[in-house]
Amino acid sequence: MNKISELKGMKILIVEDHAGLAELLADEIRDAGLEAQWVTSTEKALPLLAKWEPDLIVSDLRLPGADGMMLLQHSKSKAVPPEFLIITAFGTVSQAVEAIKMGADDFLTKPLDLEQFMLRMARLLETRRLRAEIADYRRIFEGDSFYGMYGRSKAMRELFSQIKQIAAAQGPVLIEGESGTGKELVANAIHKLSERNEKAFLAINCAGVPETLMESEFFGHAAGAFTGARHKREGFFLEAAGGTLLLDEIAEMPVALQSKLLRILQDGKVRPVGSNKEQQVDVRIIAATHQDLEKAVQENRFRQDLYYRLETFVIRVPPIRERDDDIELLAQRFLALYNKRMQKNIQEFEEPALDMLRRYSFPGNVRELHNAVERAVAFCNEKKIRVKHLPAKIRQTTPATGGLPQSGEITSLLNTDNLPPLADVDMLYIKHVIQHTGNNKKKAADILGISRKTLYQRLQP
Repeated sequence: MNKISELKGMKILIVEDHAGLAELLADEIRDAGLEAQWVTSTEKALPLLAKWEPDLIVSDLRLPGADGMMLLQHSKSKAVPPEFLIITAFGTVSQAVEAIKMGADDFLTKPLDLEQFMLRMARLLETRRLRAEIADYRRIFEGDSFYGMYGRSKAMRELFSQIKQIAAAQGPVLIEGESGTGKELVANAIHKLSERNEKAFLAINCAGVPETLMESEFFGHAAGAFTGARHKREGFFLEAAGGTLLLDEIAEMPVALQSKLLRILQDGKVRPVGSNKEQQVDVRIIAATHQDLEKAVQENRFRQDLYYRLETFVIRVPPIRERDDDIELLAQRFLALYNKRMQKNIQEFEEPALDMLRRYSFPGNVRELHNAVERAVAFCNEKKIRVKHLPAKIRQTTPATGGLPQSGEITSLLNTDNLPPLADVDMLYIKHVIQHTGNNKKKAADILGISRKTLYQRLQP
């Protein structure tokens, strides 16, 4: 009974030829805050069902005219069939069991225990509510999803295409991208699209493994290899055998261990700590980093030969500032998610708030946008998310004018004895074009004759 309060607004149809019992059940249901209607036959139920969609049908098996089995068949033919609870006399339990086989969800025998009836009814309605919630999540998060990633921008379409092509190959992969862009999601998509998808996908953050334990954790150890090593350990490479091993933050791996990783990539053999035997291992290596590995090579922090081996296939995950077409899509999806989680009914973003999100650079990428929307939903008690609900950092770094030049500013700048450097005029004109296009950076880039990526680079401070 403690769940009834969460089910308010759900609808129940009672089909029972004993009018007194039907009315009693309807009254009990209404007292619990739910909506109920009752009829005494299948013939009366059918026209009602044509215009009213209950979440649950409670029906006797034996009814005048068409019986409860016929009503069950009719209800299950609907695109989203209601839950179905059979009530029957003790002597027809076998028929109730047959009804369960045909799609009924539960049954109770007469005489009914009202408390038991309400409990069973609540359980069925809760099941329906959860199914609807799961369906909502799927609509929200699978409609434009590519293995957990969302995007319609050109940059993301190109990324998805790359993933498909690389997944069909076998060599190592290097995923480059800023923090928060979703590099692990890319690695997981490569695994799921590959022939290795039924084997393990193991994601290890190299920065999270203590350096003193790294060799043992990655390559395993033999029993007695060092103090405390009572049992042998296989290590990450053998644990992922046949599947895919993601080495996230690969730049954090000590140079000494990088040589062992190179050996595995070259001949597929692992030698556990304290063992004089090598073990063959078949595992696809995917490395990910937010650092510039070429610079790390120049600074002798990363082996050049390992870098060349890893860059067989390179994927660059675009930052969100290069995906302005996706910001609204992602923001709306996160809004739907937190509406559900916080039981709110915020309908949309106010246009100035949405525009502020579009213009913000999001150094933390998708992760930062996700957190920003979560905060906005938490603080919003209105129908729309407004500018005031956004995090202060976004409001403070994204002024309403966006720093764009006002009308006539370019002319005023040129009509002076102190002529400005070309760079100043250049930037002023870029901002003028962005303002002219209503902050449509794709259109602005087309007018300027440069790529959107170049435009974003020019706008960086």
